[in-house]
Amino acid sequence: MTAPLTPPHQPGPHDPWQAPPSGSHLAAPSVGDPDDPDTATELRQAAAVLVLVALAGIVLGLLWLWLAPRVPLVSDDTAVFLKNSEGEEAIGADGTFVLLAIGFGALSAAAVFWRLRRGGVLVVVGLALGALLASLVAWRVGVWLGPSSDVVARAREAGQGVTFDAPLELHSVWVAVLAWPFVAMGIHLLLTAAFGPRDVEPDWSGYAEYYGPVQGPLAGPASGPPAGGTPSAGGGGGAA
Repeated sequence: MTAPLTPPHQPGPHDPWQAPPSGSHLAAPSVGDPDDPDTATELRQAAAVLVLVALAGIVLGLLWLWLAPRVPLVSDDTAVFLKNSEGEEAIGADGTFVLLAIGFGALSAAAVFWRLRRGGVLVVVGLALGALLASLVAWRVGVWLGPSSDVVARAREAGQGVTFDAPLELHSVWVAVLAWPFVAMGIHLLLTAAFGPRDVEPDWSGYAEYYGPVQGPLAGPASGPPAGGTPSAGGGGGAA
């Protein structure tokens, strides 16, 4: 009986579970690498995105208050009426909010992608939640800074037959509020698909040089019989 060629407790030269050679390009990235952030870094980035995008809702609310068309009202001794019953100012406020939200959604998605191109799922979640909060903030800022919602008091203050502005409000609240998040997610997805970083193909040359050709049973059957032909069962006979 012969001794094993490989010393005990030491892997063979062709062990597939052995550590990769030092020249290979399959090393894992270091923790905290900006090109591949860890979970803690990604959480901080997502929180910053959420807060900054939510604060941008204040700007949207101010622009909505400034650009939204006013709905004129007029009162008599008994009730308050629309001055122009066929006017489209009432739905104009919703349309203005949605158009502004679409623009802010595209800008926020482009800014997040440009600053955090390698951001993961948590950054995208922060963008979506921040956009939703920003729409809610913009809605409340516009209503709060706009004309008072106490129409009766304002009618009495204006007087009979005097035109005054109706409160600024959204009739399709959820449609307007969800415009920013949906647009931001869609634009960010398109930018990631078009300009996002691509995974680098691993370099297997180091493994090929290290392990060499496969030998043994996995190498497959021989390609053909030996050059001298198949020997006879009796070892070959001579001439009589």
